[in-house]
This record gives sequence, C-alpha cells and structure tokens, in this order.
Amino acid sequence: MVRVEKMKNRIPFSQRLFWSIFVMFLGFTICFLLFQYQREREFSQEKLNNVLSNYNYQLFSRTQQDTDINKTVRQFIEDIPQKELRVTIIDPNGKVLFDNSGTEEFNNHNDRSEVRKARLYNEGFAIRTSGSTGRRYFYSASNIGSYIYRSALPYDPYVQSALSTDKDFIYFMILMTLIFFFVLSRFTFSIGRTISKLRDFALNIEKDRIPENDYIFPNDELGDISKNIVTLYHQQQKAKDELSMEREKLIKHFQYAKEGFAMFTAEGKEILSNILFIQFLNVISDNQIRQAEDAQDIRELEPIKAFLNKNIPNMNRKRKVLRESVTIDKNGKIFLIECILFLDNSYEISINDISRQEEESRMKRQLTQNVAHELKTPVSSIQGYLETIISNPELTPDKRQFFLERCYSQSTRLTGLLRDISVLNRLDEASEMFDLSDINIPKLIVEIQKECSKEMEEKQITSEVILPGDPTIHGNYSLLYSIFRNLYDNAIAYAGEGSQITVNCYKEDPKFYYFSFADNGVGISEEHINRIFERFYRVDKGRSRKVGGTGLGLSIVKNGVNFHKGQISAKSSPGKGVTFFFTLKKKL
Repeated sequence: MVRVEKMKNRIPFSQRLFWSIFVMFLGFTICFLLFQYQREREFSQEKLNNVLSNYNYQLFSRTQQDTDINKTVRQFIEDIPQKELRVTIIDPNGKVLFDNSGTEEFNNHNDRSEVRKARLYNEGFAIRTSGSTGRRYFYSASNIGSYIYRSALPYDPYVQSALSTDKDFIYFMILMTLIFFFVLSRFTFSIGRTISKLRDFALNIEKDRIPENDYIFPNDELGDISKNIVTLYHQQQKAKDELSMEREKLIKHFQYAKEGFAMFTAEGKEILSNILFIQFLNVISDNQIRQAEDAQDIRELEPIKAFLNKNIPNMNRKRKVLRESVTIDKNGKIFLIECILFLDNSYEISINDISRQEEESRMKRQLTQNVAHELKTPVSSIQGYLETIISNPELTPDKRQFFLERCYSQSTRLTGLLRDISVLNRLDEASEMFDLSDINIPKLIVEIQKECSKEMEEKQITSEVILPGDPTIHGNYSLLYSIFRNLYDNAIAYAGEGSQITVNCYKEDPKFYYFSFADNGVGISEEHINRIFERFYRVDKGRSRKVGGTGLGLSIVKNGVNFHKGQISAKSSPGKGVTFFFTLKKKL
C-alpha cells in the first residue's frame, strides 16, 4: 500500500531541490572564503616576517663586525626603507641588552609570545601592543646563538597594507555563486516543469481524463524517462484495450461457437458458458437443465464427474493438465464431451455435436465404394478386351489393333483416375508436403492453352485471357496447374463446339486475387450446380464416361482453391454456359 505524507502549504519539489542545493553550495562557498581569507592573511604575515627575519640576521652579522651596536643599528636603518624599525636584542635570560625605542626600563622579555616561539622554533612573530612603549607592532624574532634578535614595525598603514589580503578570489567566488544560482535555477526549473507535467499526466489518469494533446518533455535523461513512462502507459492502455477487445471477441466466439462450452472454478461454480452448452445438456439430459452448474447431475456425465472427483483433491498429480472425454449417443445425436482440468483445479467442459462427422465417415465409406466401382469399370474393360485377344488368335490385325487401342484408352483413364485420387489424398492428409514457389499465372495459362490447343481446334473453341497486373501467386505449381487445367478440360469436354472460354482476374486486394472462369456453352441445370464439386458426381454419367472423365476434376479444383486459402462457387443455367468464381491468396 502506498502512503503519501500530507503537508500544509507544500513547497514544490523544484523549489525544495533548488534551495537545498543552493544553501549547500553557499555554505561551501562561505567556508572556502573563510579558509582562503585565513590562508591569505597567514601568507601576508609570513611574507612580512621573512623580511624582518632577514633584517635580524643582517643585524647579527653587522654587530659581530662592529661592537658599537647603536651605530650599527642606525647605519642599518638608514640602509633600509623602514625607518621606524625597532630593534631589540635579548640575552638568553630574557634581559633586554639593546632596544632603540628610547625606553630605558624593560621587563623580562622571555614571556613575550614572539620570543617564546623563537626559543622553541628559532623563529617567531606576533602582532600585539608593546608593554614598554604602548604602541602596536608587528614583531619578528630570531633565535641566533641563544640570543634573540627582534625586529618590529609599528602597525601603521604600511604594515596594514603589507598584511592586507587579495580580494580577487572573493569577487571570483561571488561571480561563481551568481553563475551557479542562474544555472541551478534553470536546471531545477526544467526538472520542476517535467515533474509538473508528469503530475498533471498522473492526475488525468487518476480522473480517467486522458488529454488529447501530446506532452512535450525536455531533451534530457529525465525527459527520456518521462517520455518512456507516458509511452509505456499508452502501450499498456492499448494492450488493455486490445485485451478487452480480444476477451470480448473470445466471449462472442464462445457464445456463437458451434460447440457447447463452459468453464468452472474448482468448487464447480460457473465462470463462463454459452447458449449451446445449455441446449446440448437439455438434449442429453432426461430432465430440464436451467444452468451450466447442473451438468454434473446428469447421469450420462457420470464419467466426467468421477474424473473430477478423483483428480481435484489429488495433490500428487505433479501439476499436470489432465483431459477426459466421453462419447454419448442420445436422441439421434452423437456428442463428444471433453473435460480439461487445469493446474489451478479450474476446469472446462466442451460438448461437440459430432453427428456430422459421423455422417462424413459414412460418406467416406461410400466414397471408397465409388472408388472401387470406378476402378472396376476400366479394369473389367481391359480384362475383357485382353481375354478376347487371347481366346481368339485368328483375329484379324484390324480387330486386334482396335481391341488394343481400347485397352490403352481404358488404361489411360485408369491412370488419370489413380492420379486424381492420389492428389486428393495428399490434399486431405499431407497438404504440408506441397512445395511453394512464385507462380506467374499468365505464363501458366499459356502453357495450358498450348497443351489443350489440339482439342480446342477440333471443337473450334476459342479462349480469351484477361489478367491485368500480371498476377503472381506464392503457392504450389502442380495444384495451381490442376485448377486451371481441370477447368479448361471441363469446358472443352462439356461446353460444346464453337464455345468461348474467358479467364478473367477481375479484382485484386492486398491479400487475394479474384478470378472468374466462364464458358458460353450448354450450361448445367440448377439441380446439379450445387453438387458438381462432389467427388465422382456426374451430371450425365453416360456422356461423362464417353468423354473419358474421372469425376474428380472439379473436386480437385475445389481442394486446390482451398489449399490456397480461397473459396470457389459456380453459377449456370441451361444454354448460358457455366461461370466459376474463385479466389486465390497471393502468398501462403
């Protein structure tokens, strides 16, 4: 849980940040100024002390050469700029041996601060008021052979000037403080502006009032973070909206699906169900069912109930998703009921009406019988012709040639039938084994027209190809070839002499090409048009066998179109020809 400390008259964060940093910098600046001022002051004192200390050693050197100290000192003072220099010589016991200040009586000078320092460190200086003269001096004492030679200058404007510190660094620090104040104010103002925008953004989110205008942040790290926060929020909102939409679509899918579906908690409480679930339960149950939770009370669903009662309490199922299914044949319907138990012990139950699948199984068995019948016809014909040839060795060459040609014709028909059955089986059971490549449809149709040119010339059939945009499909060559070749073969076989075939790509969108394949031949009556794509279905069985068809051509066309994610339909009326409309996806 997030808690925010409440403050009265809260100061903005940018101002708190500014004053916190500025006060720290100001404190540092003041400390630095004091430290630097002390260093400058000590440096000035050291500088003046070095001058006076040098005088002390010069006086010592001169007094060693001349015993008249007064004369030596006066001569020395005349040689230096500082005419008011006071010179004092102190013996090891602190007695003043010489002093040119004019004072006659002196106390013991070993207690003077500069003298004490000189006794300890050989050098010492001090600024103080003289106890002998009452004047304020800058003293510099040097310990030379246990005697103290001391020089002093009155604390007059000259000494004050010599001891004054350089003020340039103070002005420099004041300038730096002003610059820092300006830069920091700009920086904290930028931060404050960014934070204010983020706060405004957060308040708008809290009030569910997203602004229409985009937020503009500065081009810095904080701006990048802010932009990322806003971007992530919008992405999250987009994902949330998409998830909500997908959830709504999923719910709609469950509601309008062709299977009954329901989800339950581990305690058996309904989470979600659709209308078909209740309807299917009422078909299965002998009693009226009003809610999905009553499913476990149906006698026919006892295996599902036993499965749940066994596995939900079982803590040792190693966190596996379990599945159970049962088939129920009731009231003329066959239902497949599946139960999936999830890791959190919630479960779903789906009810599928598989009556149609069972009907399709029946149709497949019928198809097998049709295949056997279609295979039996050419095999019987071939066998009969060959038996006639074998049992009649005296047959004339013309008769023998006739029977052999009939055998060859039937074997060709048998080969075509087996080929078509093989193609359909591959489409049904192993469609993923078909290779894919880019197929140019105009070139493909040109090849088919060349192959069919002889038959078309014999029947005086013409062909018009209208393929704008040079359509190219990334699909399977053999299936695309079969689609157009079977349509051509079908038109050549049944449209009639003098008819015209028209191939047209009449529309194109980003995903599909839209084709029409039409002839202006004899056409097909309405009672047959809806069944022409069924396997082995023939409009005129006698005529179909006469022209050599296998009854599978249009079925291959439909399956080839389906393989390329398209749809196909046909329309016709007697005397007006047949038109096939189909779509092919540009890229699988």
